[in-house]
Amino acid sequence: MADTPPLPTPDHLLGLVDRMAGRPVAMLVDLVADLFITGVPKRISREAPVLILSYQGEALVPGGGANAVANVAALGGRPLPLGIVGDDPHGRALLAELASRGIPTAGILVRPGYRTPTKVRILGGARHAIKQQIVRYDIEDALTLTTAERDRFAAVLAGWTAADGVRTAILSDYGYGTVEPGLLPLVREALGPHSLVVCDSRYRLGDFAGLDGATPNEEEAEALFGGAIGDDPARLAAAGRTLRERLGARFLLITRGSRGMSLFEDGLAAHLPVHGTDQVADVTGAGDTVIGTFALALAAGAAPVEAALLADYAGGVVVMKMGTATLTPDELRHAIATDPRPVQEVRWARC
Repeated sequence: MADTPPLPTPDHLLGLVDRMAGRPVAMLVDLVADLFITGVPKRISREAPVLILSYQGEALVPGGGANAVANVAALGGRPLPLGIVGDDPHGRALLAELASRGIPTAGILVRPGYRTPTKVRILGGARHAIKQQIVRYDIEDALTLTTAERDRFAAVLAGWTAADGVRTAILSDYGYGTVEPGLLPLVREALGPHSLVVCDSRYRLGDFAGLDGATPNEEEAEALFGGAIGDDPARLAAAGRTLRERLGARFLLITRGSRGMSLFEDGLAAHLPVHGTDQVADVTGAGDTVIGTFALALAAGAAPVEAALLADYAGGVVVMKMGTATLTPDELRHAIATDPRPVQEVRWARC
């Protein structure tokens, strides 16, 4: 199609991966702890028709917005997170885990009496086999930011801008209260006139008008659009156009599972095929990988379609891992070098 932006070569994408190293990204996020408890099946209980597991161990990893933070760090970027945890064991463990990954925690506030949102997954399986999730329970407290907490976020952001020249920000809203739509102007003001803000919101993306970009999955896009998209190209184009205009966004990246991704800019859409196979292992946290990679690539100077391609590759890598996962620059480079399809098969369309 004439007048479409040129597609990058694999070598250019590999160069962008290198340029992502050390790029600072401010991140206002709902911090969540993902706790995985594993066991080996022992027998069926006589008390109730449930499986009894023999406890093997547990691991706590960054989840929710904290997983987006962890993905930026794993890719070599420099995440600068703002968020809130409780003074409970899960909050302390999450702070320690982020710090162990070299992630600064000065912008994370500890609120007394608040229970850190925690998703507890119980997994079972043979001792040396892959464990399967049996049940999950969530520990959830919603919060409302205080004036002091908003002021603290503003002060920390201003310091990062002055010291590190931060111009790119991610908002990762999981509905727990830290990421208020009203904070968007605060982020804009702190980062300056040339800032770039990308958002992923589970339940209220439409309230974040004035973004540069957003990365909803198809279900979230359908909820905001007000109808199903399915396999209808016309409805997909209408949804992309409507959502981008409603948000006042420069670009919109809709992730569509096995259908790949669709990037919408002014009057133009790029449809990207999925990297790898659609026989995935685990989609937990894949959206966090997508927004982390997408925003970090933009911070490194990538055009939106280049950033979308890198996010497509990254998402295809992490869904082949079990649990809440990240990927390394080498894994991203390997995906780009061994699979030219996402670049070769991009389809452009007017919208």
